[in-house]
Amino acid sequence: MRRINGTALIIAALVATVGALAFPVWSYADRSGTGQANLNASSVATQWGPLSATDRDLLVKVRLAGLWELPAGQQAIERAPSQAIKDAGDHLVVGHTDLDQRARDVAAKLGVELPNQPTEQQQDWLRELSAASGRDYEVKFANILRMAHGKVFALVAQVRHSTRNTLIRQLASDANQTVLDHITMLEATGLVDFDAIANDAAGLATASPTGPPAPNGNIPPAPSPAAPTGQDQSFTSRPSTQPGPPTAVNTNRPLPGTQQ
Repeated sequence: MRRINGTALIIAALVATVGALAFPVWSYADRSGTGQANLNASSVATQWGPLSATDRDLLVKVRLAGLWELPAGQQAIERAPSQAIKDAGDHLVVGHTDLDQRARDVAAKLGVELPNQPTEQQQDWLRELSAASGRDYEVKFANILRMAHGKVFALVAQVRHSTRNTLIRQLASDANQTVLDHITMLEATGLVDFDAIANDAAGLATASPTGPPAPNGNIPPAPSPAAPTGQDQSFTSRPSTQPGPPTAVNTNRPLPGTQQ
């Protein structure tokens, strides 16, 4: 009897040990609350690939951007004293008219409901701009719009990197071009407060920055150029266009999901 009880205890101990070893693998791979589980739970199948919550968020953000930035751009064209602000407003109107059409087209294909009014914060920004005039108006316009574009730019990059939906991927590519064009135009006014942008970003950071140490006044050794090392040097592609004066985004691009 004692021998049987001893054997049972040994078997029970072995089962408990195996269970303890297996539990962490199961718990982190399959339990709800992990990033993978949240992605799967928030995604729906479409003929263009899975549509995640982040994908849908991009559609809404692009739509909201047009709902307040387009009238802000129209106001700048009509009220701004300087040509630089008028030019930025022109780009906002043209760019968001085009991007809004693309967002509505994609949303219709994917069955995503879009808002028809800007958020309360966006309406507050429009009211703040409407109440300003002269130099104060121009400074507010450049900085409010630049800060807003910078934040949506980060979301566009995240979605462009991670989406599994071809329509959303194309929309993110289009949005990337348009938002970068608007950022460039706003910065060209010379009124953007980059210290405020850096401080705002630092306040949202959750990790310590990494990288080389700060310069100490000494000239560091020059790095070796990165160059191809293979025998075949018959390259056909060319570098991207060098930075220069901002130009309007090509709004004749085909809509996502249409034939090229």
